[in-house]
Amino acid sequence: MNIQIIDIASNLWIETLQKLPYDFYHVPEYVYIESKRTHSIPEAILITEDDKIFFLPYLVRSCEDLFEGLATPEVFDIVSPYGYPGILLSEAAATSPEFINLAIEQLKSTLSAKNVCSGFFRLHPILNDGLNKVLPPDVYKVLGDTVSVNLELSEAEIWQQTRNDHRQKINWCKRAGMVAKMVPFAQYIDEFVEIYEETMNRVGANNGYYFDYDYYLHLSKLGELIHLCIVEWEGQIICASLIAECCGIVQYHLSGTRNQFLKQAPNKFMLDYVRYWGKERGNKALHLGGGVGSAKDSLYEFKAGFSKQRHSFMTLSLVIDEEKYRYLVELRAKVLNTPVEDLLQSNFFPAYRGGRS
Repeated sequence: MNIQIIDIASNLWIETLQKLPYDFYHVPEYVYIESKRTHSIPEAILITEDDKIFFLPYLVRSCEDLFEGLATPEVFDIVSPYGYPGILLSEAAATSPEFINLAIEQLKSTLSAKNVCSGFFRLHPILNDGLNKVLPPDVYKVLGDTVSVNLELSEAEIWQQTRNDHRQKINWCKRAGMVAKMVPFAQYIDEFVEIYEETMNRVGANNGYYFDYDYYLHLSKLGELIHLCIVEWEGQIICASLIAECCGIVQYHLSGTRNQFLKQAPNKFMLDYVRYWGKERGNKALHLGGGVGSAKDSLYEFKAGFSKQRHSFMTLSLVIDEEKYRYLVELRAKVLNTPVEDLLQSNFFPAYRGGRS
């Protein structure tokens, strides 16, 4: 078994992707953008054995700034970039449970030597479909469902899978004269940010759904990987969505609608346009994602109205160094003045980043 830690500047990153099915979230440019946003170090681990390949991108975070005023050892943890990166596997690896489980053990051993105490990964609902059947049951969780549109269906079949209330709104938007189109993101950044942040404020989104302006500037430089879909009506942009496209998978990345046009539901009209646009370009799936926190909430129900296709959304939680992990949890409990076991038994991982200050 060969194990390598890869820097985003390494040609090996791209060379490895070219051998595997991958998505927007795995490209080094996107992982770099996420590292700048989160003040972390972008890396990937590559584990190979013959024609078996295990590839995992991640961000390395320092744990020192979690405990101001308390002496802490130099400890790190790792986390997935925003979205659904997951683990990439070659065909031979995907059919070898022994290799996958040994690779995870090698991952833990390698990262432990780098003072990493835990890892949290969001798996890819499409590319990691069925991975739970081979993973140890104590390291993964199925949190809920995500929705995707099968773009290999005919246009008529795609429309047939659309819920009646969505169809009615889409047809109303067409009759009202709304126009959906793809435009260069770089030219419309300000309009998009205004609409997106208005939407996040309206729904009371937490800080994890807000991004600084540099983030959008970096995304705008990703070329054909990123697109902006807008809906225009009566001379103004009323709805906009950032759409990622990579290797046959279209991702509904970030989206927003102006408050005053919610009743008209232009986002339904927009996604109707995006799915046929994606199909025309030869893509296989439009992945819409799930609800907030994987709940079957109003956002999930909105997405579910576009397709009957579902995927399991899973996360992978690894305690890499038990001693360091426990120590950080104890420090966190001290800061919060709460029992250690309360943190350990919570659903938040890693437990030392959970709780309320």
